[in-house]
Amino acid sequence: MNSKEIIRCSWCEKDDLYRNYHDLEWGKPVYDDETLFEFLILETFQAGLSWYTILSKRNTFREAFDHFEFRKIALYEEEKVEELLLNRGIIRNRLKILSTITNAQNFIKIQNEFGSFSKYIWDFVDGNPIDNCPSSIKEIPATSALSDEISKELKKRGFKFVGSTVIYAYLQAIGIINDHIASCSFRT
Repeated sequence: MNSKEIIRCSWCEKDDLYRNYHDLEWGKPVYDDETLFEFLILETFQAGLSWYTILSKRNTFREAFDHFEFRKIALYEEEKVEELLLNRGIIRNRLKILSTITNAQNFIKIQNEFGSFSKYIWDFVDGNPIDNCPSSIKEIPATSALSDEISKELKKRGFKFVGSTVIYAYLQAIGIINDHIASCSFRT
């Protein structure tokens, strides 16, 4: 693409970190459980903060949380929690750290029940991404009936920090919801 022809969603024009995330990841369907878990955890840490803050700390989060290996995280004990609370490169919120452990345990339970977390999460849309095709970012909601439903279901299963707004952002991140504006060069 000629750089003069590139049109992006306006929210990502802050810098290359944001542009690269927008261009290469946001809204692209994700089916592997490892990446689905990573985004779930990053989105839960984002609750109450900006996505840019989390994205800028993503590599440190990966290192701190054993590359988001949910089977390892599910076994974290208090010593590891204390270690994470001392890590200045991540969001040092005890409740969010503890929720990561709980969410890893529940993630595994869903895998065991459905065969994979991917199957579970994509079944909410019968495997078909929702393409909202907004004409501007003003048309992009913070929540939807789908994010309400998934949030409620995850909470019933014991997940933490999975309110509807967090889940809507998660669904965008993993490509279940495509909210690239209609004129965006990176719509899939």
